[in-house]
Amino acid sequence: MGITVVGLGPGSSKYLTREAWEILSTAAEIYLRTERHPAISDLPEGLMLHGFDFIYQSEQDFDSVYRKIVETLLDRGREGEIVYAVPGNPFVGESTVAALIKEAAAIPIPVKVVAGLSFIEPVLNALGIDALDGLQVYDALSVAESYYPSLHADKAVLLGQVYNRFIAGEVKQSLTAIYPDQHPVALVHKAGEADEVVELIPLYEIDRSNQISYLTSLFIPALPVSSTVPALAETVAVLRSPNGCPWDIEQTPQSMREGFLEEAYEVLEAIELQDNENLREELGDMLYHIVMQAQMASEGGDFTLSDVVSGIETKLKRRHPHVWGDWEVNNTDEVLANWEMLKKQEKGRSDNQSLLDDLLKNLPALSRSQKIQNRVGKAGFDWPDISGIYDKVEEEIDELKSTEVPVERTAELGDLLFVIVNLARHYNVDAESALREANRRFEQRFRLVEELANKRDLDFKQMSLAEMNVLWEEAKETLAKAD
Repeated sequence: MGITVVGLGPGSSKYLTREAWEILSTAAEIYLRTERHPAISDLPEGLMLHGFDFIYQSEQDFDSVYRKIVETLLDRGREGEIVYAVPGNPFVGESTVAALIKEAAAIPIPVKVVAGLSFIEPVLNALGIDALDGLQVYDALSVAESYYPSLHADKAVLLGQVYNRFIAGEVKQSLTAIYPDQHPVALVHKAGEADEVVELIPLYEIDRSNQISYLTSLFIPALPVSSTVPALAETVAVLRSPNGCPWDIEQTPQSMREGFLEEAYEVLEAIELQDNENLREELGDMLYHIVMQAQMASEGGDFTLSDVVSGIETKLKRRHPHVWGDWEVNNTDEVLANWEMLKKQEKGRSDNQSLLDDLLKNLPALSRSQKIQNRVGKAGFDWPDISGIYDKVEEEIDELKSTEVPVERTAELGDLLFVIVNLARHYNVDAESALREANRRFEQRFRLVEELANKRDLDFKQMSLAEMNVLWEEAKETLAKAD
């Protein structure tokens, strides 16, 4: 009883190790994960070969294929000594080997693994690169399944098992989340064989190659400029080091607060203006602040950037059980209700605590007002329909008109603003964003009024309100046409 796993190497039999050859040439029968391998035709005649290729045709997915292969091998291994041969090295991209070793140990059935040359070595030779220079090696199938692959774009990447154009297309779709379409890459076909080909093409063309086969790999050079969060974290750490920048070294979490808030508002402005180029830059500035805060916390032994990322990564998955779990939702309202329920459980908030206990006090007044009213509205403390809010607006305006004392006027004006925010809530409008947008529109129009007055040699300060209104209407019309 026992199983010997043998690596067939990346190509023809010239890549077989002496030990592998001796085992293969003396075995009575050999089980093959796939018969589609150049070394198979060079094996001694008379060997009984059992390929598992037919399973790929009968099963729905690779997990099912691998499970069935392992089950068959374990059954045969219980009966006697068998040899299982796989392409390349048994520990490079061979899921069946890892599963076989794990399940055989539980029976137990002894498993011996004979190393083989992987696809990596001849590819390195074909490209003339050093694997120890930060090369990352991944299975193309795992990359194809990702929406945002966990690749370090500042270092080169090698993908194995790009075995057909469909997989190449799926890989391309995934990689464009990180790399530009024109990024130069290399498809390496039949590495180490006499008909080896290194195809240099832009990323967007990889699924158009007519040379792709089960012996194709994809090499992706690093991006020309550092572009990963680890690279930024290193830059910030250098700035904070003894030989870094005096200004960065002097900063504290408290001293960075004002700048953080300013960057947040600059991000909002870029979003509202739909200025993507500026948004890209402002998001970078904000990311610097996040990394800087994490770096300072790390220096104090409080937490690291990895803790920050793992925290939000875990929270997002925990708060989306309808995506990473078996919960079912029908609409956004149910998603938000689940979110609040899970948040309450995580925070350990009891039922006798106020609904408003965890609302941030430093939010802009309009934003906080809307959050307050959202919270109490969900608890049923709300007008049954929007007409009640309009009545309340008129009531607050009348009360404001009747005030004579500054303190009362301030209070009534606050009440009016509070009701206006509730009106925004019922219309599903973010009051803070609406006011910022109104400010922006007014500023645009007023600047154009000033420009029109200057062009016509009009003294703006000497103009009547009626004359200003003429320019104002002209400015509105001009900007409306521009939009």
